[in-house]
This record gives sequence, structure tokens and C-alpha cells, in this order.
Amino acid sequence: MLQSILKYVLPRSLTWWAGAASVATGAGQIIAPDATALGQVGEIISMLNGAGAAPTPATLIVLGLGLIGLRKKLEQG
Repeated sequence: MLQSILKYVLPRSLTWWAGAASVATGAGQIIAPDATALGQVGEIISMLNGAGAAPTPATLIVLGLGLIGLRKKLEQG
């Protein structure tokens, strides 16, 4: 089980880092919903991905997991 998860950890990939940052920001917004800094970071990530302003934490997490999965799929060819 752990081996299959570790196949998705690609710290040399910019796409992986973008996905991890999106997941972390979404999880942070769930844990601390009143933190304005996390809200601002979430808006920046959302704007960079073309999703619009004021993303929900679920949107950020799904976006991040999608980026990580897409990167792995592209690597497999």
C-alpha cells in the first residue's frame, strides 16, 4: 500500500509541488477557516489555475490531487 502511494511523490516535479501546495492550502482552510492568509493564498492558487476567485477548500484539494495524478500519468506515458 505504501509503495503505491509513494509512486506519486515526485519532489522534482513543479506540477507535483503545485498540487501539494493546493492540497495543503485546502486542508489548512478546513482546519483554520478564519485564517485570512490561507484565504488569500487559496485565491492566488485559484487564479493561477483559472478557476476564479474564492475557491472552496474542497475545490483546492481536488485540484491538487488532480495535478498530482496528472503528473504521474504523464510520466508513465
